[in-house]
Amino acid sequence: MKVIDKIALALVIIGAINWGLIGIFNFNLVAAIFGDMTVLSRIIYGLVGISGLWGIKLLFED
Repeated sequence: MKVIDKIALALVIIGAINWGLIGIFNFNLVAAIFGDMTVLSRIIYGLVGISGLWGIKLLFED
């Protein structure tokens, strides 16, 4: 597994945990740490989204 794949997987896991916290406890961890829709939190959301798209590639690798 390449380094970029591991980084993408870690970000996807962070995103999944954040969505789980939102769904179960109505608590947004990213907003709590970085602020509600600040530039930094928007960057985090963007990176998580790009990592999710990158994860699609991982499904089709041997």
